[in-house]
Amino acid sequence: MIEVVGVGASGLESLGAAERRLVESAEVVVGGERHLAMLDERPDRELVPWPSPLLPHLGEVLGGLAGRRAVVLASGDPLVSGIGSTLVEALGPEAVRIRPNLSSVTLARARMAWSAEESEVVTLVGRDLDLLRARLAPGARLVVLTSGADAPSRVAALLVEEGYAASRLCVLGDLGGPAESRLDGVAASWDDRPIPRLHLVCVECDGRPAGGGRPVTPGLPDTAYDHDGQLSKRLVRAAAVAHLAPRAGDVLWDLGAGAGSVGIEFARAHPRNRVHSVERDATRAARIRANARALGVPTLDVVESPSIEAVGTLPPPDAVFIGGGATTRLVDACWEALAPGGRLVVHAVTVETELLLHEARRRHGGDMARISVEELEPLGALTGWRPARPVVQWSATKPAAQNDPEDAS
Repeated sequence: MIEVVGVGASGLESLGAAERRLVESAEVVVGGERHLAMLDERPDRELVPWPSPLLPHLGEVLGGLAGRRAVVLASGDPLVSGIGSTLVEALGPEAVRIRPNLSSVTLARARMAWSAEESEVVTLVGRDLDLLRARLAPGARLVVLTSGADAPSRVAALLVEEGYAASRLCVLGDLGGPAESRLDGVAASWDDRPIPRLHLVCVECDGRPAGGGRPVTPGLPDTAYDHDGQLSKRLVRAAAVAHLAPRAGDVLWDLGAGAGSVGIEFARAHPRNRVHSVERDATRAARIRANARALGVPTLDVVESPSIEAVGTLPPPDAVFIGGGATTRLVDACWEALAPGGRLVVHAVTVETELLLHEARRRHGGDMARISVEELEPLGALTGWRPARPVVQWSATKPAAQNDPEDAS
């Protein structure tokens, strides 16, 4: 059992009696240089600093702990963007015992007088700043976990770019320690003032972004995407995402992704959703990446490949969308890859592909709809309806496996 002990900013004084005894009796203590500097060197206790980079050498460090009384020191709550999560993932929960201290998030909410229900935590530690874009909304209160002395300035610049220039920022440093500090300001006028090494940023969004901010529901305006015409239009896209039915933590294959709009809106449905957008055209693939970053889902995976070649390399999906290039072989491969309860949605704009979908429906069931959209446009001095090309949508949910009664006998 590896004991992971959370240490507050005040150092070892923040530990309870049981945690102190663990540290004192340990044969080996692993931690960052700041944590290990709190301990006296003793011949009967080895102090091991974490290597950098960590993950490539993690197995080597853990191997050296086998059969020894081991303690890992971490900051605050080890499961809040900390080493605790890494160790549980690597060793399993039965091999790790977490002994948390007050987390920086808890202390930040206390300083701001924000309840957990009315605020949200966003971690940017080791992650892309663009993740913040998807969490911005008028009135949102965000506790942003950051790293790097320039993090508050980068957060402020992103807020200005997104139309939240009037948002209030509060940088809290060395929370819970004797050197605790607080810096307040506004995004539009934030300067490169000195920032404590240990800090986080509290953001209270205030501003009037274009259109009032992006909705959390599918069907973003078409203007939200850079595209070359290969874009599932707003109403059609909303129908596709509704039938794909994203749930927290789902994996989507977006095949023939074009501008990536369906996959992006699936990813925006929940922070734990994972999307693999497959696009054979390199220019369009680059455009998908740019769209994903601009809309707050920079972790979206873009695969440059024909769809049929990619399906054998991707992780198992919970949902699949084929927006272009559907073939019988591709549909069958996707259906086979889906687990029971998985959803498949295919769009067709040609008669030939529509016939393919009728055959797929005959074999697998599901629903078909023909979506026709007309938009009001100027017609000379008057106005008239301009019809868009209709889209045929086939959607199906893979049923649970049925046991053969003869097998039971």
